Formats: sequence, C-alpha cells, structure tokens
Amino acid sequence: MDLPAPPTNHPKPLSSVILRRRRPGINKCSASQQRLVSPPPLPRHHSLQLLRPDPPGRAQSVVARSGRTGTVAAPPLPMTTPAPNPTIRRLDVASPVPADIDIANSVEPLHIADIAAELGIPPEHYDLYGKYKAKVLLSVLDQLQGQQDGYYVVVGGITPTPLGEGKSTTTVGLCQALGAFLDKKVVTCVRQPSQGPTFGIKGGAAGGGYSQVIPMDEFNLHMTGDIHAITAANNLLAAAIDTRIFHENSQSDKALFNRLCPPNKEGKRRFADVMIRRLIKLGISKTNPDELTPEEVRRFARLDIDPASITWRRVMDVNDRFLRKITVGQGPEEKGMVRETGFDISVASEIMAVLALTTSLADMRERLGRMVIGNSKAGEPVTADDLGLGGALTVLMKDAIHPTLMQTLEGTPVLVHAGPFANIAHGNSSIVADKIALKLVGKGGFVVTEAGFGADIGTEKFMDIKCRYSGLAPQCAIIVATIRALKMHGGGPDVVAGKPLDHAYVSENVGLVEAGCVNLAKHISNTKSYGVNVVVAINKFATDTDAEMEAVKNAAMAAGAFDAVVCSHHAHGGKGAVDLGLAVQRACESQAEPLKFLYPLESSIKEKIESIANFYGASGVEYSEQAEKQIEIYTKQGFSNLPICMAKTQYSFSHVPSMKGAPSGFVLPIRDVRASIGAGFIYPLVGTMSTMPGLPTRPSFYEIDIDTATGKVMGLS
Repeated sequence: MDLPAPPTNHPKPLSSVILRRRRPGINKCSASQQRLVSPPPLPRHHSLQLLRPDPPGRAQSVVARSGRTGTVAAPPLPMTTPAPNPTIRRLDVASPVPADIDIANSVEPLHIADIAAELGIPPEHYDLYGKYKAKVLLSVLDQLQGQQDGYYVVVGGITPTPLGEGKSTTTVGLCQALGAFLDKKVVTCVRQPSQGPTFGIKGGAAGGGYSQVIPMDEFNLHMTGDIHAITAANNLLAAAIDTRIFHENSQSDKALFNRLCPPNKEGKRRFADVMIRRLIKLGISKTNPDELTPEEVRRFARLDIDPASITWRRVMDVNDRFLRKITVGQGPEEKGMVRETGFDISVASEIMAVLALTTSLADMRERLGRMVIGNSKAGEPVTADDLGLGGALTVLMKDAIHPTLMQTLEGTPVLVHAGPFANIAHGNSSIVADKIALKLVGKGGFVVTEAGFGADIGTEKFMDIKCRYSGLAPQCAIIVATIRALKMHGGGPDVVAGKPLDHAYVSENVGLVEAGCVNLAKHISNTKSYGVNVVVAINKFATDTDAEMEAVKNAAMAAGAFDAVVCSHHAHGGKGAVDLGLAVQRACESQAEPLKFLYPLESSIKEKIESIANFYGASGVEYSEQAEKQIEIYTKQGFSNLPICMAKTQYSFSHVPSMKGAPSGFVLPIRDVRASIGAGFIYPLVGTMSTMPGLPTRPSFYEIDIDTATGKVMGLS
C-alpha cells in the first residue's frame, strides 16, 4: 500500500525534527535530566502570535504556535520572531530504564498555571488544586464555541496479555512526540485510575518509563477526589433505597405522605422540585399536596420497590472480595428487613459511566435522576428521581464534572477525567474533556484519547456509545501491539502476572509472531469498518528483534492498516514516538470517510447484541432464561433504543479467556442483561464478570511507601 507523502513542513528523518526549548527557572528537572539545548530558529510556518492570559502574579507571555487558531480574543502583537513554547521539557534518558516512580520523582513538574497559559486557558476558567493540578471549568466551552476542532485520535489495542500492552504509555508517548518534537498543539485525554488496581496487581495508569503523566503519585492516588465523590453519591442512593423500603413497610399511606410533604409553620404543604418530576411521571398535574386524592397520595408516596429487583449496590474504591456478597438490615432497629446485596468497586458505579458520557451540568442532572435502581412490584422502573435524589446526587458531583488538567514528563498538557472499567462499562474518558480539548488545540492540533483494553471492547464502545452521545468522529484509530502478546496469540505459553516470562517471549521466534498476527488483523479489519484510518503502533521491548517487528509491519499492512510504526517511547519518551506522530498526522489529514456505526439504534436489543457478537467472530448467540426475561422487561419499559455495552472478558474475542488468536464459529452466551438507563446503555453479561476485584497474595501495596525525609512516594508503578 502506497502511503501519502509526509507534509513538507514535517520532514521524515528523525534527525531533522526540531529539538527545542528550555526556559531557565521554569523547567526544573533533576541534574541528571537537564540537557541544555540552544533552540534553533523556528520554521517559517510559525507565523501566528497569540496573547495568552497568564495566571495572576505572573508576567504576561507571548506564545507562538504553528498554524493554530487563537482561543483567546486578542490582537496579534507586532513581533517578527515568535517566542518558543516555554513549557516543553527536554529529558535525558537512562538505560536501562529506571522504575516509573523514580523517573516521575526526578522531574519537578511545572506549575499547572504555566500549562494552562500555554494551552490558552484564562485563569477564570480553571480552579487550582495545589500546584500541579487544576479543574478546567466547563465555562471554557462558551468562550471556545467558535473555535474549529482539532484532529481526534483514539488509541486501542490488540487483545492483551494480563500484563497489558502499553496503551496508556503509547497515548502519552505519542502526545509527547506531537507536542515536544513535532510542534503540534496537543492534549492527552485519559481516564483516572482506580485505587483498586493501583494497590492490587495492575499498578497505576499514568503511562510508564519516559512517557508518563506527572505528578504520578497524585495522578494515581485521590487526584482531585472525583472517585470519592462518585462513591459518596452512589452510597447515598443505596442508603435511600433501603431506607425507603423500611419506611414504606412501617407506615400507612397517610403517615408516609405527611412525612414526605410536611406542613410548614403556617400549615401549608409544598412539593419539592424533584417531587414534581415524579408527579409528571405519574401523569398527575396537581401541584398542591392538599389537592391529591387518596389514590393519588398512594401512587405518589409508595414506590413499592421489589427488593428482588434491586440492581443498585454499594461501592468502594478498594479491591475487597469479601464484600462481593453481604447481608444488610441485621440490626434490631431494622425490624427484620434483611436482604442480600453486595459491593462493587467505585469505578463500576453507573454514576462513573454517567460522568464519562455527560455533555453538560444540565445533562448530568437528567442522567443521574433517571438512573433505574430496580422495579416496583408492578414491574415499573424506579429511578433516583422517584427517590427524590437526582438533585442531591448532582450537588455531590458538581465539581467532579470538570476535567483535571495535568502534564506529561515533557510538559505537554493532559486532561484526566472519569474512569469507567472497559470490560463492565464503556471504558473511555469523558466526552466533556474531549470536547474541551478539541477546541483548545484548534485546527491542525491533536487530541489523543485512550479506549480501555482491546479494540473489540474499548474502541467498539468508543465508537458505538461515546461517539453517538458526543457527536464527535475520530480521524484515526491506533492499535497498540506487542511482540509478546502476538506470540501468545500465536500459541505461546500462558502469560501470568507476577511470574517470569517463558523463554519463548524473550528470544526470537518469527513464526510464533506471524501466527499471532491473526489477532492483529482481526482488530484492524474491525476498526476499519467504522470508516477510520488505522495506524498500528508496535510497542517495542528490549528483547524484540528487527525480524519480528518487520513481520508485524508486513502483517499489519496486508490487513489494511494505513501504517505500522515501531515505537520506543517507554525508553526514549516523545523522541521514540516521532515516527508514530508523523504517521498519525498523515492518517488524520487523509481521512475522508464518515463515521459508520456497527448497528442502528432502532434495531431490537437482540439484533444489536448479535451484531456485536458477529463483530467478535461468533456464529450465534445463546440467551439464558434470565437474559430473555430482562430483554422483554427492558423492551416493554421503552429502553430498547439504547446502545449496547458488552460486559465481556478482555482476554479473548470470545467469552473464553483461553481462546486466543481470532477464534470464530463460537456461540456467545448471554447469561444476563442489565441496564444503565442514566448512563444510557444496556449491558449484557457475557460469561462471569466480577464487578469487585480481589487482592492477590502479594498485592502492589507491599512496595508502596513514603520517604519520610522528602515526603516523596516510593514503589508506585
């Protein structure tokens, strides 16, 4: 396949890529990382000067960017030589690559106000959370509404090993290449990691090596408290459910109504605003509580929740297998109202999915209010607003809706927002972060966002769920591949977290790689069906050979990839992903097809499930009796027009993790079907999926500690 020639202002050889820019007193790297580079003259195409509003107490600076539309209304300054980007940091890399946390701790981040100023965000549109994090307010979209969007790139991967194949690292490394070496305005959009995996077995999600988000410890631990807000909101709703059942079981209709609508000092009653929503749902037009008939009082006051139908569980952001099933209501004051329930991990909460898919504060209020927690005994869906809680949940989430601005090791900006799991939710960061980023980078800039796990899960949900709700369409999709994973798919031994790799993975075996490329080819074919250009990023490890990587490139091009590029961003930072950046730029510039969805929303629930099953390679779908029942209920309740979010293992196209490569002809079993009505999707459960991970025998927390002399965190990965 003939590739289009690279743009004339971005020559191919790495040696000709511009190396630049260090402003004394701002880029405070450790001594081992400082590399004084005299910035060469900027190319001619740097002709646009923009006045950037600086944070209070800082001198106003002029920033020149290549071919970008300004995001702040300001006249060009009469200058002949543009000023360099003051936030780019040049790294000296060490070999072998030090531990992630050691690299992260060796670089002092810039004040986040510098990153915001360079990105064009005025101080009134962000709130500082310490020195290195800031919440970017949604109000910035009002200022940027006339700005043209930049290029939109999604990063997925082949079916991974349990060790992960480096999607986050590739996402960060690509952005460092685009911003620090190719002089593009770029924003990285990634999810916030859960503390469950951080302290469990996977570790954090800040990237790795010389391609990381920093401060790495703040990124992986608490950040700005969004997950804690989700936990609080989720558990408030859980408490309200059991409490409402308790009060309804112990009070008459009149007593219940009197407590829900008590008279004030003047003896007058009123409905709270959220109660009006319930009255409208019931078809009751009266707004004076005293005018309701006894039958209307009963319908309004009694939710009559069927305990067996409750799907809402409590959450916490820790892996705790012993909370997967619990019994509540055992205290004597609960009068024998005992029921079985359990805990999920916080990022599995529907509120997290709502946060990721919302488009505004008003939209989030509506989504939170219409979350369905179960059914009444008559089979009607019961929502958070029925419980009177939609507004309170929104209040708890009012700060969490704003994305968090951070930075990479090389000083490029990052928006961190939301963190839904990809195997049990849609696994993508937020729509609002992407929309803000696309406006900030403007025409010719790049927004790179990561979709969780393999492209069969994360990228499919990005396209069919996230893009449907956002109205955005990517110009390029990246598939991250490793020699290690391809060998596994070619028939190599099992890869087990915590155990040394088999000899097959650290010695050359081109045949094993070629056999495993069927998995890569299937992901390429699937992703191309959406109408986007596909670039394969071969994430290079030290033991990979040239012959093995050449085999992957040949297989990728034969499968229809736009390009296939070897990357060494883990070992070299942005410099190791420059060729990937050039390929992505060419792919975006040549993109012409409209986005194509896998299925129309008008299709039935079963038709949509079967479209996705066919996408995996299945020959058919088998529904359990429970799944059939739930599909019938959701269809009757009017939810059949929602997109589908498959809850499936990430380790195979099929439902069986051990089925590697590109299996076909299997029958996909749907054991249950559930709904996240507030988030806006139906999620079938394929096989057994855990929503509360457990801790291994030797969790990651054994290595995590703090240097009490410096206050620096040690041992995070």
